Amino acid sequence: MSLLDIQDLSIHFITENGEVRAVNGISLHVDEGRTLGLVGETGAGKTTTALGILRLVPEPGKILSGSITYKDQDILAMSEKDVQDLRGNEISMIFQDPMTALNPVMTVGDQIAEVIMRHQHCSSVECQQRMMEILDKVGISGDRAKDYPHQFSGGMKQRIVIAIALACNPKLLLADEPTTALDVTIQAQVLRMINDLKKELGTAMLLITHDLGIVAESCDDVAIMYAGSIIEYGSVEDIFDHTAHPYTKGLFGSLPRLDVDVEYLSPIPGLMPDPVNLPSGCPFHPRCKLATKECSETMPETQELSPGHLVRCHHAQMESDSGAILGDPSYTPPPCYGYFDEG
Repeated sequence: MSLLDIQDLSIHFITENGEVRAVNGISLHVDEGRTLGLVGETGAGKTTTALGILRLVPEPGKILSGSITYKDQDILAMSEKDVQDLRGNEISMIFQDPMTALNPVMTVGDQIAEVIMRHQHCSSVECQQRMMEILDKVGISGDRAKDYPHQFSGGMKQRIVIAIALACNPKLLLADEPTTALDVTIQAQVLRMINDLKKELGTAMLLITHDLGIVAESCDDVAIMYAGSIIEYGSVEDIFDHTAHPYTKGLFGSLPRLDVDVEYLSPIPGLMPDPVNLPSGCPFHPRCKLATKECSETMPETQELSPGHLVRCHHAQMESDSGAILGDPSYTPPPCYGYFDEG
């Protein structure tokens, strides 16, 4: 059963330099107790999507169209008070940088207790008890509740941010690259802790990341996002074992592998397009080795390659059948009118 359902969501920022098309008609859903990984390069629109779910898109951002349904309630139609009751209680967010997410002049205990008092309406004694319990769950001693954020390491700050997000046992957790600022060892500890708490509390999660290793470790389903659009969507098995979109193949080609002996990796050429001036047709065509004239002129429709495996590409079936990997020197692409067009 879908806990969160997003349909045709578009979020743009109206600026003096033009209209920044950050999110462009995306659709996705998060089922109860499952984790959806939202993957893409920096600037793809992942964080804006999460902020849109909580109606926290900063000015001059506007949600132009679409629907966001949580437990059959339309979040976009809710009053501001109802949305405030939802935030931190039913839906919580782990922000990307704990350095800026925590208030430097409040003790960490007070910051956790503030959320509990706002939503649980309990006594001061019960609030303090709950605060101590959640600190213990994230591996921080209760006697540090009176310390300030600057007295903790980066990994412990991230644990405190997670404690604040989980203080009211939310049904949906939005985790915005929760391990980006951490070293590899602490990353593994934090991810293990998030997964354990998610199972214990029965929480569903939207995990925003650019790390496919984290996706393989933590997610049930995956949505690949590029230039504000969902270009491939499916289970972890669909995305990892039956990769269909050239961009998704490019992401895998950019990763080192232990089972393949290659002298160089195959990175995706070029850069993410400017959201103020997105290319016509498929937004990925200027960087795609399979791009044809059709790709540069027409935005591909979403097609279902197998049950639940959706892809938005004119050549998706060919890619799925051929197994061609973007950047593989043994593969000869069709005549290209995009990034590799020489004339």
